[in-house]
Amino acid sequence: MKNIVIFASGSGTNAENIIRYFSNRTSARVCLVLSNRREAYVHKRAASFNVPSVFFDRNDFYENGKVLKLLKAYDVDFVVLAGFLWLVPPGILQEYSNRIVNIHPALLPGYGGKGMFGDRVHEAVIRSGDRQSGITIHYVNSNYDEGDIIFQAVCPVNDGDTPADLASRIHALEYMHFPVVIEELVSKLP
Repeated sequence: MKNIVIFASGSGTNAENIIRYFSNRTSARVCLVLSNRREAYVHKRAASFNVPSVFFDRNDFYENGKVLKLLKAYDVDFVVLAGFLWLVPPGILQEYSNRIVNIHPALLPGYGGKGMFGDRVHEAVIRSGDRQSGITIHYVNSNYDEGDIIFQAVCPVNDGDTPADLASRIHALEYMHFPVVIEELVSKLP
């Protein structure tokens, strides 16, 4: 069985969905949740499934190696970013080459990059007049939202949509596809 870690910064709805999905699988399990926000609701979501969660700060992530040591201590095989907004440092990128994925709430390469997350993305899509949006699951590299695309799913942008309306359709795509794509990728690991 492979071990998955989830990095999250916020409420953790995607993290909970992934934890729930893998709680009934023999291929992999979520062994750890890591968050750069001490008060993030994702900690409570993880605890409700008896998955340990740990807060870390910038020093732990970028300077002293604490996060990488945690990944090794938990024998992590695969890294999932689910609403996590920091660039992954080179040491973790090297250790988990082609084993770190992120989900983005738009069809990359459009509407990506630093500062493009959540409602900012949906507002930009609506403002542009695009008739469709969706999700992109991609590998993580040293730049925001520029890793190789693994999977995309599309939804319409309707006349009169608010960012919340579009976000609702995007979340449905995330919940449906993200765990399945993760499982496909994990099943190919040696």
